[in-house]
Amino acid sequence: MPKYIFQSRRLGFRNWISNDADLLTEINNDDDVMEFFPFKPSKQDTLDFILRMQEMFAAKGFCYFAVDLLENNEFIGFIGLCEQTYLNELGSFVDIGWRLKKSIWNKGYATEGAKACLNFGFHQIDLEKIYSVAPEVNIKSELIMKKIGMQRIKTFEHPKLLDDERLKNCVLYEILR
Repeated sequence: MPKYIFQSRRLGFRNWISNDADLLTEINNDDDVMEFFPFKPSKQDTLDFILRMQEMFAAKGFCYFAVDLLENNEFIGFIGLCEQTYLNELGSFVDIGWRLKKSIWNKGYATEGAKACLNFGFHQIDLEKIYSVAPEVNIKSELIMKKIGMQRIKTFEHPKLLDDERLKNCVLYEILR
């Protein structure tokens, strides 16, 4: 059984292992999962992401955690916290985000996992505030932000998506401890 950093009722949150690369690559290749991203990450992009998350966890104590279903230890994607720096007015900030395989959508896992990550962020690593960002067209992610108690702060043009007319307009949500 994997060693979990923390758990919710149905989910286990853990650091990444090399075996996750193929499974995450499969999730990253799903058109529906990646609908609101500018590209599908390659296998190398996925390996680089996993390494970055492992390094962030070692340095900060958090990352976009690998997530398993507790009932069968099935890897279903990631939910977690990640340090970001692309919004100048915020400087360095902590983002909450998720990417889950399509076969488990609409069962409340993203909301349950995001609430567990907020709890972890506020009570285990003592964060004061957590943000979340999504393209305005990503209504599903915005609904999760609302369900977990976040408040919409503003809309903005994402500096990394300026060349993508469909995705560049984003929403910024925030929640305080």
